[in-house]
Amino acid sequence: MSTSQSAPVLTKSAGLTWEKAATPVRGAAGLVGLVLLLQVLPHTGLVSAAYLPPASEMGRALWHVLGENAFWTALGDTLTGWGIGLAIAVVAGVVAGIAIGSVPLLRAATASTIEFLRPIPSVALIPVAVLMYGTDLRSKLLLVVYASFWQVLVQVLAGMQDVDPVADDTARSYRLGTWGRVRHVMWPTALPYVMTGVRLAATVALVLAITAELVIGAPGLGNQIAVAQTSGAVSDVYALVLITGLLGIAINLVARAVERRALHWHQSVRGEG
Repeated sequence: MSTSQSAPVLTKSAGLTWEKAATPVRGAAGLVGLVLLLQVLPHTGLVSAAYLPPASEMGRALWHVLGENAFWTALGDTLTGWGIGLAIAVVAGVVAGIAIGSVPLLRAATASTIEFLRPIPSVALIPVAVLMYGTDLRSKLLLVVYASFWQVLVQVLAGMQDVDPVADDTARSYRLGTWGRVRHVMWPTALPYVMTGVRLAATVALVLAITAELVIGAPGLGNQIAVAQTSGAVSDVYALVLITGLLGIAINLVARAVERRALHWHQSVRGEG
């Protein structure tokens, strides 16, 4: 009897293990297929090699770009704008979200304003940023902070709304002050939402940083892409675009790792393990 009961459990566990092992293999196979497609497509005549070089040529351009000091300086400029802007947006979003979410009257008073400002595309602020700061780092930060702030704020407000009213009333009955209720009741509930907001904001911040560099001309990878496109260095354009894509993947992986570490106690993370 015990053998027949344990067999399905072992089978299910083996299936899950196989799925976890097969996922990276599928991802690698898809990447190899994409590289092969990019290598063959320019030779078919469907796309001109002048606009879509073969993958081998992109790889040589990528290797050449990585050997230039200007590239590493541009990468540092992009990461500086991304990191500072993201940090400002996260701090401002968390503080504003907790302050608004913990006061029902304040939340009701600001709801319409938030819903009005949040959908405004950050790229629409590019003329304002140029008028105020030119091509300075501050123009990039304006766009990054504006776009990332709403990602964090909305998630924090959702987390504050998810707080159990019974737990909050119990904390009040034990005479916990405002800071005590935020620390012991509201923050543990809102933290998963906060981490989701940070992960989303990290990606949005990178997009806006590169957009600012590409359109405004602020120093960074986006500016290098614009210069390569203007000079007709098509392979360098694709190499730099590939680098920005890899940078986005790296940022997302780091954000997920931080999220899992910060929420190691949460049932969603424990369920993944």
